[in-house]
Amino acid sequence: MTVRPVSRPERGWQVQIYLLEVVYGLGVTFRHFFTNLWRHSAALAGLKTEPGAVTIQYPEDPPALGVRARTRHRILSRPDGTPRCTACLLCETICPARCIRITAEESPDPLIEKRAKTFDLDLGLCVFCGYCVEACPVDAIRMDTNDLRIPSFDRRGMIWSLDKLMGKG
Repeated sequence: MTVRPVSRPERGWQVQIYLLEVVYGLGVTFRHFFTNLWRHSAALAGLKTEPGAVTIQYPEDPPALGVRARTRHRILSRPDGTPRCTACLLCETICPARCIRITAEESPDPLIEKRAKTFDLDLGLCVFCGYCVEACPVDAIRMDTNDLRIPSFDRRGMIWSLDKLMGKG
């Protein structure tokens, strides 16, 4: 096996100061600016034209989400109001961000072996991949709330407990 050295192309002073790239970038920016300015002005004047770029005024106008959008988590409950989670720890195991913490306890119901005593989900760490939903064998956790409002003023506010995930807290 022979190794062939690869020669680097010579870079002139025009390339090294990046002046042409800056001019090219400004050209793209101004092209978009004036195109959108023309489209918005034409629409205001009543002319038929393509719509310009639109800024969504969030949170007053919420964005349109896709049908399969993964948003904030929720824990489903049984008809008697208890969480459907059987504390199998599959969601905690498969989570790549390690943002789920579950503590199991014995269930008083003889048909259910164990249940979640605590179920804490750190939304500040979550990457919203949906692995926890796919891994759950009893369909206890879902990401279909269509709720994007998860901000908090501190780190503790991003950790959601079982009651908050079930909509009780």
